[in-house]
Amino acid sequence: MDAKEISLSEKQVKPVVDLLNDYLANYHIHYQKLRGCHWNIKGQNFFTLHLKFEELYTNAQLTIDEIAERVLTLGKPPHSRFEDYIKESGIKEINTIGLQDLAMVDAILEDMAHLIQLERELLDATSAAGDDGTNDMVNRFMQFKEKTTWMLRSFAGKK
Repeated sequence: MDAKEISLSEKQVKPVVDLLNDYLANYHIHYQKLRGCHWNIKGQNFFTLHLKFEELYTNAQLTIDEIAERVLTLGKPPHSRFEDYIKESGIKEINTIGLQDLAMVDAILEDMAHLIQLERELLDATSAAGDDGTNDMVNRFMQFKEKTTWMLRSFAGKK
């Protein structure tokens, strides 16, 4: 399949595909950070955050799959090597062993802010390309992160 089969030109979708692959790389690092937080959470917020991090990494796993499948729908291969994810991602790995619970929340909030920034760039690119399918998908992901950011900030007592 290529982009022409869904009424988009390759020239139109190239910037979208490039941004989607960048987004995919960032999401993989974010996903692994969520797993590390889930595995290594300790302290009085253990039960709350252990469940929340699991909910978030499960959502991230599904999101990663949708992003990769959208790249394929647009006629290109998604990145699939951790070497590429680490090299391309603006989100960086952290060591979650021994990290305090609220420091974990802060790290996840930083990731979400970065992902939302990428989503806004993607929304601009998809609008310019006339790619409503990708636009709808990314908008849905962004709305989830905006709400989750509000909730995590409230949990951490941030304004």
